[in-house]
Amino acid sequence: MYDSYNREIDYLRISVTDRCNLRCSYCMPEAGIALKSHLDILPYEKIVRVAAAAAELGIRKIRLTGGEPLVRKNIAFLVRELKAVPGVREVSMTSNGTLLDLRAAELKQAGLDRLNISLDTLDPARYRQITRNGEIARVMAGIDAAQAAGFANIKINMVLLPGFNEDEVEPMREFCRRRGLQLQRIHHYSLHDLRTARSGLEAERPLACGVCNRLRLTADGKLKPCLFSDREFAVDFADIRASLEQAVRAKPGQGVACGNRQNWQIGG
Repeated sequence: MYDSYNREIDYLRISVTDRCNLRCSYCMPEAGIALKSHLDILPYEKIVRVAAAAAELGIRKIRLTGGEPLVRKNIAFLVRELKAVPGVREVSMTSNGTLLDLRAAELKQAGLDRLNISLDTLDPARYRQITRNGEIARVMAGIDAAQAAGFANIKINMVLLPGFNEDEVEPMREFCRRRGLQLQRIHHYSLHDLRTARSGLEAERPLACGVCNRLRLTADGKLKPCLFSDREFAVDFADIRASLEQAVRAKPGQGVACGNRQNWQIGG
């Protein structure tokens, strides 16, 4: 499946929920969010139908995101169903890790291939400050459980927050080296900040997504062609293939910013 810029689209990111058990300062407002009704969230059966149609068109990799995907009940069932879709070669997940000690073994048994775990600091006090209610010990227990379950090449996603945790890059690198983890540094941007900054000269430059190979499926059943775009399309379950093809055709060569959804609603 190729878009109008001749990029092969083979990667689908699926947000399974807009809910999260943390309130990270760069992601969610402190007061929380207005959650969507369970009736508005795609059931697993429909998610699998979208994945199957996408695989027929050339999608080979699927990543489950949220919110926090592990707050959704029986997520291992979804992993197992997605792994059974013909053509899907890899199913991975991004998690904050705080529930992994309870779920890692069943996720591995269900066939989950890879894990990314979000961890922005090694300092317990800083972790509580960033997440507003989190305990870093739960993440460490989750990492232990994931490795004990047999997950290899676990990536640690470290969001770099200017003036806050930039001094921890080397300690985090050493932590990952000792534990056999891969560090992935992510330079912080807020989708809100990008929107409000567009009046500035710097923000007038389009954000590069020229090598993007992915589509996104939101928890409420919309296909987003690009993270840095407002465009999205409701999935027509009478013709899922046509919806996917429409989204692929709409992928921009470059993006500017997403103005209609917040970070937790897209899954990164």
